[in-house]
Amino acid sequence: MQQTIAQTLGPTLWPRSIWRQKIVPILAGSLLIALFARISVPLPFSPVPITGQTFAVLLVGALLGSRAGAVSVLAYLAEGIAGLPVFANGAGGPAVLFGPTAGYLYGFIAAAFIVGWLCERGWDRRLGTAAAAMVIGNLVIYLCGLPWLAGFVGVDNVLALGLLPFIPGDLLKIGLAALALPAGWTLIGRARR
Repeated sequence: MQQTIAQTLGPTLWPRSIWRQKIVPILAGSLLIALFARISVPLPFSPVPITGQTFAVLLVGALLGSRAGAVSVLAYLAEGIAGLPVFANGAGGPAVLFGPTAGYLYGFIAAAFIVGWLCERGWDRRLGTAAAAMVIGNLVIYLCGLPWLAGFVGVDNVLALGLLPFIPGDLLKIGLAALALPAGWTLIGRARR
């Protein structure tokens, strides 16, 4: 007698290929951002810490593409809203999304989307265009973060507390991400030969 195995609801709704191709990479991207948020150095003069989050956000956008990259950031924010300690300095909970750094966090969504969109068009293949994509993504984060931060520290202080101290670190993160992408494509090209 042959026994028939009934399929459960999960695989019916989300076939294995969707898990492997979409859900797992999105969750992995959100966890990468959370991991890099652990690299956090508080600045005594600013409510904004130096973190590795921007590096991870830009890289996730580049690796996953526009839509999956943005969804990965949304998953990261949802994890934080749920109270998981995924934000800088191990913070979690919905209050973070109303605090001084919230604008940067919202900017992560747009930055991941834009960097992903540019990389979908081949900007990640060469060092110059990969760096340009990362710079654009970083600018988007600042365009969202600085106006929000100004509501907490004032317009006169926003550049000194939310931009200028971060430029050297951002240039380093942009350089590392920009180097990683074309190098990855070169390695894939060699492996396919």
